[in-house]
Amino acid sequence: MESSLRTDTGQLPVVDDSTLSVGAAAERVGLTAYTLRWYEQEGLVAPVGRDSAGRRRYRPQDLDWLHLLTRLRRTGMPVRDMRRYTDLARQGDHTLGARRELFEAHRDRVLARMAELEDDLKVLNYKIDLYRQMEAETPPAGH
Repeated sequence: MESSLRTDTGQLPVVDDSTLSVGAAAERVGLTAYTLRWYEQEGLVAPVGRDSAGRRRYRPQDLDWLHLLTRLRRTGMPVRDMRRYTDLARQGDHTLGARRELFEAHRDRVLARMAELEDDLKVLNYKIDLYRQMEAETPPAGH
């Protein structure tokens, strides 16, 4: 995404102290360090900068990207669609339409799932109300 900033090793340089370790970044975005590394390994996250000891250091921009990925995953976006989105974003603004279409299709799936959950919630509420009513009408045990 920011190829002009890449060092000869392909890594982004660490430029200041506002970066976070893998553990701190994972905690900040609600992932495990293992999952965060997996996202990077799968190409969902561009290689992040490293400190002088070779440890990953996450910048605010990296965290913003990770927050988006966690939202997409939490809403049920398949990893293959997350990869597609990542690939499109890396290609630049000429893919804006394709990215919008990808998000629109995902939004349609999320809305359908929300409607299903609303129906499921109605059934749960009905059963809860029914059991409350039955409890109120049933004499206590031993009487």
